[in-house]
Amino acid sequence: MFFLLGNAIREARRRQKLTQSALAKASGIGRSTLSQIENGAVTDIGIRKIIRVLDYIGLELTTRPQGAPPTLEELRRDRDTPVVK
Repeated sequence: MFFLLGNAIREARRRQKLTQSALAKASGIGRSTLSQIENGAVTDIGIRKIIRVLDYIGLELTTRPQGAPPTLEELRRDRDTPVVK
C-alpha cells in the first residue's frame, strides 16, 4: 500500500517539477523522510505528515474495501495518466 502511495506522490511531484527538498520543506518534513515515503520504505509516519504532503501537491487520500475492484473513475484516471520514468 505504501508503495502505491509513494509512487503517486513521486509522480505528482515530478509533474509539478518539484524537487524532493522543495516538497519536503513546504510540507514540514525531512527530505529523507519524503524519499522513504516515495520508495515505500517508511516505517513509521503520522497521517498528518502524509496529508500535508498530499495537500501541497493536490492529491487526496481515499479508502475503499480491501480487494474491491477499481472504480470507473480510477480506471479512467489510470488510463489517462502518463507513465513517468
